[in-house]
Amino acid sequence: MENASNLSRRRVLAGLAATAGAAAAGALGGPLVAPSAAAAADDGNGLRIVDRNENGGRLQYYRFATDAIEWDPAVNILLPDGYHTSGRRYPVLYLLHGGNADFRTFHLQDNIVNLTAGRELIVVMPDASTGWYCNPVSSNAGPRNWETFHMGQLLPWVEANFRTWPEYDGRAVAGFSMGGFGALKYTAKYYGHFCSVSSHSGPASLRRDFGLVVHWANATSAALDSGGGTVYGVPLWDEARVSADNPMQRIPSYAGKRVFLAAGTSPDPVDWFSYVNETQVLAGHREFRAALGAAGIPHEWHEVPGGHYFRHELFLQDLDGMLARLRPAA
Repeated sequence: MENASNLSRRRVLAGLAATAGAAAAGALGGPLVAPSAAAAADDGNGLRIVDRNENGGRLQYYRFATDAIEWDPAVNILLPDGYHTSGRRYPVLYLLHGGNADFRTFHLQDNIVNLTAGRELIVVMPDASTGWYCNPVSSNAGPRNWETFHMGQLLPWVEANFRTWPEYDGRAVAGFSMGGFGALKYTAKYYGHFCSVSSHSGPASLRRDFGLVVHWANATSAALDSGGGTVYGVPLWDEARVSADNPMQRIPSYAGKRVFLAAGTSPDPVDWFSYVNETQVLAGHREFRAALGAAGIPHEWHEVPGGHYFRHELFLQDLDGMLARLRPAA
């Protein structure tokens, strides 16, 4: 049974999503909203739709009830221009947000609508709370099985309800910060799912510096997602789980895939959050790149000035590489 705080949160988020969608449509001259959608999505794959904004424009919104998550997580799905009338199939990018964010972040903060204008791909942007794209060792706030929600439920639901290429060459995954880690993790752990992976300032090494990223994941998930539970366990880690999720311990799983890495080189030391995060990200990327190189696995990497933020210019460059690797729309 849903408690009052969860119900209130769901109603508030649904209202914000609808308001944001309407505001964005007005600001952009109305390209996101048209009279009607081509087809309505159905329940399935363990997901029951409890709220939606389907329309004939690009941005679609859904909220689900699922046994995997205590509250009702949501997703924004950005369709390519002409999707509703083309009858074509498209490749899909799963775009994963960072910590202390939600499914709206790339839309409201990064203007993903404009960044992807004219690109022939579907962009799926799901909720992940600050759950580190994991099924946690423990939760004191009900189920928080984000990995199950994303990989076991949402991905097959998308492919059942939208005209995608439901195959390895039809899927890419990318993310920023915690989402960059999630992209690397999902690509390695679900080897046949994604042909392209991109980590924009996302951790790539869980065990370096005495497991600093593991400690950070445990602390932030406990504070912001699981009510004091932990992703990997405290005081003793679930070592098998850490190894399974650690990109540095899954190097052979990146063979044959397109790999894109971006990190900042000069975070402001006065901004402790950016400094701690990007310093660790940069060191982990260098370690990860060295391991990929030693294994003979090609990869594209960028070190650029600045701290811990999502760089639009590199994302646009990343999109070009994704689309060159993905099966084209047809």
